[in-house]
Amino acid sequence: QVQLVESGGGLVQPGGSLRLSCAASGSIFSMSAMGWYRQVPGKQRELVASITSGGVAKYADSVKGRFTISRDNAKKTVNLQMNSLKPEDTAVYYCNALVKVGLLKPVDDYWGQGTQVTVSS
Repeated sequence: QVQLVESGGGLVQPGGSLRLSCAASGSIFSMSAMGWYRQVPGKQRELVASITSGGVAKYADSVKGRFTISRDNAKKTVNLQMNSLKPEDTAVYYCNALVKVGLLKPVDDYWGQGTQVTVSS
């Protein structure tokens, strides 16, 4: 009923930049926090950055000063600008959103398909 679609992943050299985008669609009554997670083989999925509906952002220590998260509530999108990329940033990046599909419905967690980011020379 609710879909999140990521785009913008790819191969980039160390020190380069990428911009990830995520668009939400479907039966959305309201959407609160949105965020980006990443996962590498053999490790747990970790939070990279999150942003509230009011624009308050949080970042993992490993990306502070390099990544910037933003959102457009009207367009139901969230973006992640990634600068000064390092090989350690290589992972599948997933978009996440907390969504209510109705006034009387609980908040549910939704995930995108994931987009690969590879940082290598």
